[in-house]
Amino acid sequence: MLHKRGSAILCGAFLFVAWNAIVVLYLWGKPLSGREDREMDGGRGADLAGDVIHMAEAFEAELEMQRKILLQIQGHRSLWEQPNENGASRGGPPQVVIPILVIACNRVTVKRCLDKLIEYRPSAELYPIIVSQDCGHAETAQVIGSYGSQVTHLKQPDLSNIAVRPEHKKFQGYYKISRHYRWALNQVFNSLSHSSVVIVEDDLEVAPDFFEYFRSLHPILKSDTSLWCVSAWNDNGRDGYVDPGKADLLYRTDFFPGLGWMMLKELWIELEPKWPGAFWDDWMRQPDQRRDRACIRPEISRTLTFGRKGVSLGQFYDKYLRYIKLNSEFVPFTKLDLAYLKEEKYKEIFEKQVYSAPLVKYEEVQRGQLKGAGPFCLHYSSKDGFKVLAKNLGVMEDLKSGVPRTGYRGVVSFLSRGRRIFLAPPPGWSKYDPTWS
Repeated sequence: MLHKRGSAILCGAFLFVAWNAIVVLYLWGKPLSGREDREMDGGRGADLAGDVIHMAEAFEAELEMQRKILLQIQGHRSLWEQPNENGASRGGPPQVVIPILVIACNRVTVKRCLDKLIEYRPSAELYPIIVSQDCGHAETAQVIGSYGSQVTHLKQPDLSNIAVRPEHKKFQGYYKISRHYRWALNQVFNSLSHSSVVIVEDDLEVAPDFFEYFRSLHPILKSDTSLWCVSAWNDNGRDGYVDPGKADLLYRTDFFPGLGWMMLKELWIELEPKWPGAFWDDWMRQPDQRRDRACIRPEISRTLTFGRKGVSLGQFYDKYLRYIKLNSEFVPFTKLDLAYLKEEKYKEIFEKQVYSAPLVKYEEVQRGQLKGAGPFCLHYSSKDGFKVLAKNLGVMEDLKSGVPRTGYRGVVSFLSRGRRIFLAPPPGWSKYDPTWS
């Protein structure tokens, strides 16, 4: 649309300037003709001088109008020449619109989430914010409504309780969340006809380069069928466990992270018919849904959760989540070469880096006896062995369908005392064991 608008402005300006050039030439010629006639009639020198002055004033007025038009063109030029997601000017294909879907319920602190999204959003046109609210909480609805046209406020119409097995009554909240997600995603993809979405929950704060991060990775998610999501979250992203000097470092991970993540409509078409009644995030981590696909995740998180209270009753919050480091350095991802994240290239480079690293023992890591800058490799060979090592080293120890948090091909990468550690299965790893859960 912006490209067409720019072309129309240029075309209109050219026609206007050309027309006025013709008018000026006509005005220039007309007084001379009149002068000859008047001199033949006895001459009227005063009238001739008046005609010349009038012509000059008209000429000056036309030039001023053309100057204003050219200034207007210059002002619009920045709109159609801004780089798109592939670095091309807007003279090329139009930029894709990536809506931000905020899942809300009864937290008035959604204001903190929305304030940061609006503060860092580079374009309301390219990143419309859609707030989908469940629960019917009036105070939260009032907060969302206060943003006016800056956001689109949707209200989930079905607030009824869901019939569940007696032993699942305590999980009613999880069933309602799953129902809400299904309804909200259908609104985004079917009613509003978007082709992708970034999902953010109402207790997340975003980093300054949140939008830049997702914009840069949209083409890779679109083109690489071995990927199914892009996440802003690092489950082991606590301060001291990530490298503060590598804010631009990205990974592939087999674990579905959530907590600020992008998906395409094609994935929703695949998942919606079998969407679960509850526990949708753990369902996403099952082999039947993941289908050996990976997500992209950052070294340093681009989201931070501030919601200790919720249906999960603060699970992991006090021990891990409250200490996650939120990125503060803007990384121009759209200007970086991210081709290394493509599956074959990444797998080769990553495995070489992991298994060429010196093999060390847990005691050496724990006691700070490592020699050299690293990285170092620490092996595990069983579920219990992984859990013990992870717990003692301070990284998240739980597995979902056999996949450790942040894991890629079984490898968990983190810093320990300033050195990179790869907690990895022995060479020759081939697949996850779903019984490791």
